[in-house]
Amino acid sequence: MREEFLHYLWKFTKFETLNLRTTQNDPIVIIKTGDYLELSGPDFFNAQIKIGTQKWAGNVEIHLKSSDWYVHHHEKDPAYENVILHVVWEHDTEIFSKNNTEIPVLILKDYVSSEIINNYHSLMTPKSWISCEKQMVQIDEFVFKNWQERLFFDRLERKAKFIYELLEEANYDWESVLFSLLAKNFGLNTNGNAFLQIAQSIPFSIVRKESFEIENLEALFFGTSGLLDSEKEDLYFNDLKIRYFYLLHKYQLDKVYTEPLQFFKHRPDNFPTIRLSQLGSLYNKHQNLFSKVIILKSAKDVYNLLNVATSLYWQNHYQFDKESPKKLKPLSKSFIDLLIINTIIPLQFAYSYKIGESNAEDLISFMHEVSPEKNAIIDKFESFGIISENAFETQTLLELKNEYCNKKACLRCALGIELMKSN
Repeated sequence: MREEFLHYLWKFTKFETLNLRTTQNDPIVIIKTGDYLELSGPDFFNAQIKIGTQKWAGNVEIHLKSSDWYVHHHEKDPAYENVILHVVWEHDTEIFSKNNTEIPVLILKDYVSSEIINNYHSLMTPKSWISCEKQMVQIDEFVFKNWQERLFFDRLERKAKFIYELLEEANYDWESVLFSLLAKNFGLNTNGNAFLQIAQSIPFSIVRKESFEIENLEALFFGTSGLLDSEKEDLYFNDLKIRYFYLLHKYQLDKVYTEPLQFFKHRPDNFPTIRLSQLGSLYNKHQNLFSKVIILKSAKDVYNLLNVATSLYWQNHYQFDKESPKKLKPLSKSFIDLLIINTIIPLQFAYSYKIGESNAEDLISFMHEVSPEKNAIIDKFESFGIISENAFETQTLLELKNEYCNKKACLRCALGIELMKSN
């Protein structure tokens, strides 16, 4: 039994509400269960309850055992001085308020049906992967779709927090924020942090000024990354090195040391050299990129905007000093899809919120045009009959798995609540 189950029972009044009595045999009438805010302090705020002949307004605290009040040191916390009812599963000790008045106690298990308890145990019984893996496909489509929208925007709100941090660091320069965000996502999981460090080590005003020469952008990116910290015979390598030290002197920049870039386990097209060159090409091709990104409405528009490849040198190289067969190396559709998911959609969401507009429906439609992601989590859902047709659906499943299933938060999940009704 988990305390979360008791929160669920109280929030949705999943117990017999007639003839409720405290441990002192006073009748209880619940007028309002209160607001479940999941913050520090009592579990439910602003409840209204009639105990005996007296109507009370205040907070409700819920525990598995009455003694948990002392285990959690609530007697020392002023936030709990306005608790009007202590709801417990088992009553093992009396609890007193600051003025030595006994706090009324409701033993909840005396009023919960065995059917609801059995449903709870059935849902929470450990399965091979997630609690509802065998029942998920049976959930009403309307409930599932509504919950997916909530999951999608919860995920965007979490991503937006990082964007707002970047915005504050960049003195509210959205172009700079986009540059940092793109850099991080060009680096993928392995090199994302290193690429972000590169972007944040170069004032964006310098990127803007030098964007007309791809070689200068590559000199800044490769130099800042440490990829020019060696001696080679390669002519292009040495040209970039000269340019890099010239730019350091020109802009009075200190040489920085970022996290080492990783080549190991990457396919050559994902080598950091290739991705940095493509990032440079993007900013060489497009000035004022933010103003173009923020008005994109479809995946097709993004594919057109991000139609860039590496510079000439990297068409027949993956690393300095090692020539390879010539290949254009443009951004692939699958890579651009990742940029839509992790950069463009979150940025549009964050910007829209900041200017006080709503673009919810546009973002959902946008994501429906993007191909579904392929990874182990999505494959596992598919094995249980949950088939994703687009990136909107895969993003919601990732949010579901990471923020609910992994945390066993079934009773905060609309799907778990639905299954509690139907089991």
